[in-house]
Amino acid sequence: MFLKKLPVLLLIITGFYFLFFGCHSMQKKETGERPNILILIAEDISPVLGCYGNEYATTPNIDKMAESGMVYDFALTTAPICAPSRSALASGLYATSLGTQHLRSEIPFPEKLKTLPELLRENGYFTSNRDKTDYNFDPEGMWEHWSSDYTPWRHRANGQPFYSFMNIGPSHEGSVNNLQNYERFVENLPKELFHDPANVPLPPYYPDSPKTREIWANYYDILTVLDQNVGMVLDSLTADGLMEETIVFFIADHGFGMPRYKRWLYKTGMHVPMVVHVPEKYKHLIPGFSKGGHNAKMVSFIDLPATVLNLAGAEVPDYFEGKPIMGENAEPEREYAFGARDRADDMFEISRSVTDGRYFYVRNYMPHLPFIQPGFIFSDEKEAFRELRRLHQNGETNAEQEKLWNKKPVEELYDWQTDPQELNNLANAPAYAEIKNSLKNKLHGWMVETRDLGLLPEAEYMIRSEGLSPYEYVRESWDYNVEKIMETAEMVGIAGEPELLEKLNDNESGVRFWAVTGLMQLEQLSNTAKDALTGLLEDPSPSVQIVAAEALCTFGSSAEAVETLGQNVLDERPWVALQAARTILLVGESARPLIPVMYEKLETLYGGPDSPRKFKDFNYASFTGWALEWALREMGEDIKVN
Repeated sequence: MFLKKLPVLLLIITGFYFLFFGCHSMQKKETGERPNILILIAEDISPVLGCYGNEYATTPNIDKMAESGMVYDFALTTAPICAPSRSALASGLYATSLGTQHLRSEIPFPEKLKTLPELLRENGYFTSNRDKTDYNFDPEGMWEHWSSDYTPWRHRANGQPFYSFMNIGPSHEGSVNNLQNYERFVENLPKELFHDPANVPLPPYYPDSPKTREIWANYYDILTVLDQNVGMVLDSLTADGLMEETIVFFIADHGFGMPRYKRWLYKTGMHVPMVVHVPEKYKHLIPGFSKGGHNAKMVSFIDLPATVLNLAGAEVPDYFEGKPIMGENAEPEREYAFGARDRADDMFEISRSVTDGRYFYVRNYMPHLPFIQPGFIFSDEKEAFRELRRLHQNGETNAEQEKLWNKKPVEELYDWQTDPQELNNLANAPAYAEIKNSLKNKLHGWMVETRDLGLLPEAEYMIRSEGLSPYEYVRESWDYNVEKIMETAEMVGIAGEPELLEKLNDNESGVRFWAVTGLMQLEQLSNTAKDALTGLLEDPSPSVQIVAAEALCTFGSSAEAVETLGQNVLDERPWVALQAARTILLVGESARPLIPVMYEKLETLYGGPDSPRKFKDFNYASFTGWALEWALREMGEDIKVN
């Protein structure tokens, strides 16, 4: 009899459950027990605000926000350039795990994973984004509301908690490195708020010239305009009665949009502001909260997505690579923070970093490339680069400032406690060998654990992952031997010709790629090595073909190598063509026979007469086009690069 009545009893119990707990859940949402979460993200700024002790800065609104909240003195982004940094903030995964580490790219996002705004929306939050996404993957469908609105929460349902990611202010490098943009942004700034160039604090990487001072003073003017934008948003929150219902983060995607900051894998590129306004009712969710206080613990932005979910009372997915630093389930202080630097526009690069909070270790895997590479992105089109180049050419730079023009060290180690500006590389100092090796092992472990996609050339992992996302490829395929590839990558800049030649016949293309890259670090090559490189011009991997051609042209002219570059630059796969185009620029005069081929390729990249841009897209077409146009210009061709 009991068994017959069991379904009825279960139905009654279930009804009471939903009546009580369901209503309780709805009430929780309506009464605002879950905080609203607002992230104000500025572009290209370092922590030089008033609340960080910088008396030259004029940032009263952010400083006021800090008075009621907390300043995090040691926040680090995951990449010193926007798209990879933003990719991590949106996904909860390092860009190097997704394959989104290059600026810019078009990477398939794994269908089985969900981004932060999607997870919050499933948990009842209204989600909105203001203006910029720039994740290196398609943001379609991520956000419930997407506009240039400064008050997006007004579009939500009554009583619904919100999560808003708001790009704010004109602090991108283009606002300072272009005089017309700067004047446009400061046209309504009162005269008394302009900064006197005579008093600007100059970093040691810059020669002291009137123009240098002017550029840096202009940046501080832009920070004041940014601060006014922040104040406008905070005033709107207050007017809507939401300031005491909303946890507000003020952050930046990476450091200043200046040479030796943005794109540089140093503290200057990675150290960012993080100021958090915390309403009285949510202070218990912030470990160590002290009103108006400073938190000196190291924070990595890989932890922000998990933190937002934790504050919202939502479950953090197992695949997230960060841990919550706030909320009821906050994790202990992070021991290590990691960073990555890869291709930026058309300039290839790969460097990785790790810090324990005091010591900072960097491994440069392409040390033969100088910090300031030739090309459009580092050209005189930007005022800061133009002035630095003028001073460099006039011999007005000291040894520290000259480093910007030199090749990179293979390894770097800095003591941020005694050398916060990273002027003294300790990597080769015997007294620091144990510290260096400990950090090096941590970095190695992280790259293996996260299956760092940067260990494969971009074209290689895009070809291999066809039909999958790169993230899925390196986790579901048996042919990504990350440890084997990394073993050869670690030989770059260290191993000699005999050891590297042994790797050229390996069946793994990633091993062959790094073996060739290692050969390019040497002062000269034997005929045996050159013959082996010539054989690789017909390698199954286009990336290996291209890097072999680069090596041959670097150590002398090679008609076969030049022909290989011409074939690859005409390849319809954009990642292959971009790598070939950049290599053509780097080998210079050796590629002169390819002038007709370069023009042929450019015709396929230009947009039509109705195109808003010169090139078809501000992505692979632009980057490949810039590289080719710059190469042609260097060969004396009458062509404009823009």
